[in-house]
Amino acid sequence: MSPDAGHEDLLRDPSLYFNRELSHLDFNFRVLAQAQDPSVPLLERLRYLCISCNNLDEFFEIRAGTLQHAQELGLAPGPDGLVATETLSRIHDRAAELVAQQYRCWNDVLRPALTSTGIRVLHRDGWTEAQEAWLRGYFRDEILPVLSPLGLDPAHPFPKILNKSLNIVVVLEGRDAFGRAGHLAIVRAPRSLPRIIQLPEKLSGGPSDFVFLSAVLSAFVDELFPGMEVKGAYQFRVTRNSELLVDEEEVQNLALALKDELLGRGYMRAVRLEIAEQCPQDIVETLLQNFELPASAVYRINGPVNLNRVTQVYDLVKRPDLKFPPFTPRLPAGVESMFETIADHDMLLHHPFDAFTPVLELIRQSAEDPQVLAIKQTLYRAGKDSPIVEHLIQAARNGKDVTVVVELRARFDEEANIGLADRLQAAGVQVVYGVVGYKTHAKMLLIVRREGAKMRRYVHLGTGNYHSGTARAYTDLGLLTADPDIGHDVHLIFQQISGLAPSLELRRMLQAPFTLHSGMLMRIEREAQNARAGKPASIIAKMNALNEPQVIRALYRASQAGVRVDLIVRGACSLRPGVPGVSDNIHVRSIVGRFLEHSRVYCFENGGEPELFCGSADWLERNLLRRVETGFVILDPRVARRIRSEVLENYLADNVNAWELQADGHYAHVQPNGEAAHSAQLRLLAKHCA
Repeated sequence: MSPDAGHEDLLRDPSLYFNRELSHLDFNFRVLAQAQDPSVPLLERLRYLCISCNNLDEFFEIRAGTLQHAQELGLAPGPDGLVATETLSRIHDRAAELVAQQYRCWNDVLRPALTSTGIRVLHRDGWTEAQEAWLRGYFRDEILPVLSPLGLDPAHPFPKILNKSLNIVVVLEGRDAFGRAGHLAIVRAPRSLPRIIQLPEKLSGGPSDFVFLSAVLSAFVDELFPGMEVKGAYQFRVTRNSELLVDEEEVQNLALALKDELLGRGYMRAVRLEIAEQCPQDIVETLLQNFELPASAVYRINGPVNLNRVTQVYDLVKRPDLKFPPFTPRLPAGVESMFETIADHDMLLHHPFDAFTPVLELIRQSAEDPQVLAIKQTLYRAGKDSPIVEHLIQAARNGKDVTVVVELRARFDEEANIGLADRLQAAGVQVVYGVVGYKTHAKMLLIVRREGAKMRRYVHLGTGNYHSGTARAYTDLGLLTADPDIGHDVHLIFQQISGLAPSLELRRMLQAPFTLHSGMLMRIEREAQNARAGKPASIIAKMNALNEPQVIRALYRASQAGVRVDLIVRGACSLRPGVPGVSDNIHVRSIVGRFLEHSRVYCFENGGEPELFCGSADWLERNLLRRVETGFVILDPRVARRIRSEVLENYLADNVNAWELQADGHYAHVQPNGEAAHSAQLRLLAKHCA
């Protein structure tokens, strides 16, 4: 074995890698910390609590469900050396800790704080006689007519329980009209019922008294079983694996196959059971047996099992003093004539601080401009009632050649995207479903315009989705350019996706699954070589997650060569920083603030001639090796300087919303320590927004 091979083996040591799933889970502790931060407006703290709950739901639906499948298949361990069984065990312990913190935050911190401001989420034992009477009437008029309780006996087996639905298991005593002995019954809350009920102002002296539906069901459930005695009523919720498994190579029509799969998604295999803390163990055992779950899948809950539903209070309460102040994104100059503006210079959009309007305007103007001949676009998530979709439909009606790559497998947007594809096709748009086996995650827009005797390409490339809503809530970057080389590359990528083209020779861009991975590895190694030669060498990269083993090993080698590596990784990070002799030159931080960090930037010092890329891909195995992604170089020096300043240097200076990853896997909250407080997001709001 060569010395280099031996060194490479040392970098494969499992102790140098954090488990991706556990790191993913830990992100939610940082989100929950926002809910516990008294400097954050109170209703925003409530929203952060609900985000952490929703994130945990999705973690079990996707990550835990996938691990469960890997456990059954006996798959080999990952780079961290953990097999699926051990990972699932550790997930249970860590998730139980997170759940305990979430409910302490709700019961001991946020609910009392809300009460002190006049916003009350009332427990059953806190109802006045008038409130209880009104709620009983509400139960009889609004809830009872849509309930279908089911007593469990040989003629009535355990009903199907929908994923994440609210249910009550009722313990009964006595006999019904048919002489059947009562034991257990299940009451399922239809999704048509509101989970948070707002009490009339006349009953509370104010407009901000609320009750959970689960409390109302438990209080009046006896009315469903006349003549029988209710000995106990316990809410529960089951979470199911929601990862769709469609063998694309075996289906004739991907859209039809996904439609069939979606019908059963809500009833796939169970992965978690949440149940009221005081529920007797024998009932828990009955539920576990029905859902085919081990005891380790149980989470006893000190409060409503669907705590995330309290987010409705945020929407219902009109208290701007308890929310983040509103802002108006900056509208760049030149929007009135997008083609002239982009032809003159590249335009950078930094959302949400810059408005999404230029992207919408470019598509709208393209739909109306008689010189525009073709529009091609990828849509991964577009959102409901998307203005982009309306503009594309209008473009097709105006005789433009419009091609849209709709990714049907965008997780939890599958149904919406199938409907979107149908609607576009009905309007005459050519719809492409992407490439079999590879999700199309790239964010690209190409417009072909005749200008005199020549054809010119205008391009938008982004790090985030074409979704007006997330453009107000996520930080993302978008580049608008008429650079001929980039237009050439985007044209070829669209041809490859929609046709059966061979691998491409791109001029300026990198593309997964072909050149993005190798391109990143080459540039990391180049920094290591420059450091050894005494040339300027550094790497700064910002992304959502990092787990690709070859990239991690390349970063370790760069660190060993003396390269300073700064990583801004919002969520899961499998790289272990700060290991002497391996990663002591690598620093990892996570920013959790008002906006969800979503932009991807990769910057290489390149011996004093910095090379900066933006892209749609995180440094994850799936993004680099199993998806269609793009990395686009920033050619305009002015744009590159702005990205370095606003996105990299600004975030590395953050000492308010930053968390630094330690060698032991713990994230330490960065403190100003006598320096002036620097919040990267607040700086950008102050700079760009009104």
